[in-house]
Amino acid sequence: MITVRKMLQQALRVSGRSAFPLAKWMERWAEGAAPGVEGTKVAKSLDQMPGPSVASFAYDLFAKRGLSRLHELQRKGVQRYGPMWKASFGPIFTVHVAHPTLIEQVLRQEGQHPMRSDLSSWKDYRKLRGHHYGLLTSEGEEWQAVRSLLGKHMLRPKAVEAYDKTLNSVVDDLIARLSFCRSPEGLVSDIASEFYRFGLEGISSVLFESRIGCLDQVVPEETERFIQSINTMFVMTLLTMAMPRWLHQLFPKPWSVFCQCWDYMFDFAKGHIDQRLTAEAEKIARGEKVEGRYITYFLSRMGLPMKTVYSNVTELLLAGVDTISSTMSWSLYELSRHPDVQTALREEVLAVLGHRKIPAAADVARMPLLKATVKEVLRLYPVIPANARVITERDIQVGGYLIPKNTLITLCHFATSRDPAVFKNPDDFQPSRWLTKEESHHPYASVPFGVGKRSCIGRRIAELELYLALARILIQFDVKPDPEGVSVKPMTRTLLVPENVINLQFIER
Repeated sequence: MITVRKMLQQALRVSGRSAFPLAKWMERWAEGAAPGVEGTKVAKSLDQMPGPSVASFAYDLFAKRGLSRLHELQRKGVQRYGPMWKASFGPIFTVHVAHPTLIEQVLRQEGQHPMRSDLSSWKDYRKLRGHHYGLLTSEGEEWQAVRSLLGKHMLRPKAVEAYDKTLNSVVDDLIARLSFCRSPEGLVSDIASEFYRFGLEGISSVLFESRIGCLDQVVPEETERFIQSINTMFVMTLLTMAMPRWLHQLFPKPWSVFCQCWDYMFDFAKGHIDQRLTAEAEKIARGEKVEGRYITYFLSRMGLPMKTVYSNVTELLLAGVDTISSTMSWSLYELSRHPDVQTALREEVLAVLGHRKIPAAADVARMPLLKATVKEVLRLYPVIPANARVITERDIQVGGYLIPKNTLITLCHFATSRDPAVFKNPDDFQPSRWLTKEESHHPYASVPFGVGKRSCIGRRIAELELYLALARILIQFDVKPDPEGVSVKPMTRTLLVPENVINLQFIER
């Protein structure tokens, strides 16, 4: 325990946080995870771990629309089996972990090159078409090299701040789009689809430094098709991963549709990349100086094979869209139903901006309620309801069980972030819970962007886009609920999305 105390002292000097809860969490982790500690019990095997039978789990998944209710099955799993259980999903065997201390144990033992879930169908498609892997599908040193390169431009705060003008330009068009789409009563139907276009336009601006027309009054046909391809691909991901490969021959449609979607997404990204790089080559030929701050520019200047550039940009395009669409939709859905929070948030934004109308990245640091609101929305509606890890280097101990290397471990973020033992009134929207020093939470209780090396590479850009858009919308509009009072619940579509359309009123201020 001497090493643990040294780690604790160092952590407290860096964080300045209250010593008691952090000490307890680290001591519990050390006692559960460190091999050879005196008094620890012999680790149990996976055979001793509880869990449903193959038939029972298949019934939950398919007879009860379980594929769209995977997030709810997490909570049922905790009720039935406790914080750890095993299950087989088609050809996939996984250990579910649904407690913050256990998630911490997994992530602290993930090694130098952590591996997420296999995404086997995504990799199978790339092998079939001869594409390279991108940041979401590559592993090991290949993944580490690209991750380190992109981290310089997507994770460093100062580098991200440089995108605020680009993103504010996209927010300008979003405000105009919302005004255009409103009914005479101010109602905007299916706001998630509007924010989906906003998210795609924003990430395209960062990746290409050019606009693709998502927020035009008439959206270009190729852009609309790209959006539909992303939606369909995520639905087909669950089906294709659940089906053994030999079933693709008997039931070819899911795999065929899946490949068609990816074909179009790769073609779409490649077309925009080639167009941009061709324009730059022409400038160089004319003796003009070429500079850029967009991600494709940096990737293309690092000597990477163009197939690697295409794969990474394609995966980054689809990775950023759902985060923006879902979080924006749920944020305004909850704010419309909590007018007191909406009023307080608007007052905070206006107080920081003074006479200005457009916030900059530097302003966000002085908007704690805005940041708490987004954090609370991501706790209630994590875009990825379950993440995964495959520890490839060695066997590990988690929660008293020995988990062999190469075992898929599902981290149940939805169940953990709504655990009443961790969060009071866990199903209630309460941004203030992140502002009260007396109400501390386990640091792994809500980790919507992941933790460590495999955390979301686009987190800071996504957060900045969310902050700028929410602030501008609240300055421009009073956001009110759908007059019909429709309540909307989340559903799983690989990602967590609204089950029904969200309609809101945007009343000009």
